[in-house]
Amino acid sequence: MDRQFAEWKLEIERLWSARAPDYGEAVRVAAHIASAAPDGLLRQAAVQALPILRSAADDDADQVTRVAARRRLGVMREELLALVNPRFGKRESQPKLLSSEERYRQLLGLPVDGSLSAPEIHQAWKRAAKAAHPDAGGSADEFQALSAARDALIREVRLVRSV
Repeated sequence: MDRQFAEWKLEIERLWSARAPDYGEAVRVAAHIASAAPDGLLRQAAVQALPILRSAADDDADQVTRVAARRRLGVMREELLALVNPRFGKRESQPKLLSSEERYRQLLGLPVDGSLSAPEIHQAWKRAAKAAHPDAGGSADEFQALSAARDALIREVRLVRSV
């Protein structure tokens, strides 16, 4: 996968350094990144860049559209640089291992501590599902993970109340 990141970085750098970027090519690269990137931030940056890049690729695109497209291209470039380039001078902190309940809460955007009710969990799921649903540009896997998190948390709430 590092090889794929490096290839994407080279393509984005080539587009970025061009005096007048080929936005048609930028659309192709962004679409590929949006469909194949394993990193969520990079994938999100590519998905958000696609509409403005498509607009800039039109022959009759105005300067404002091209400036906005170049900014979105820069966001994708920054994400790729963060993934590919080593970070010197900073120690990588060990990620805190989360329990499954904490991961589910984090996935749904709920507080990690405190008690929850089933309606609170369902509302959080609805908010998160709007963006993660495949019809809204999300992926089926992401949507299924959200649904599994909701089901597990609601099951936990019902078990606690029945005890």
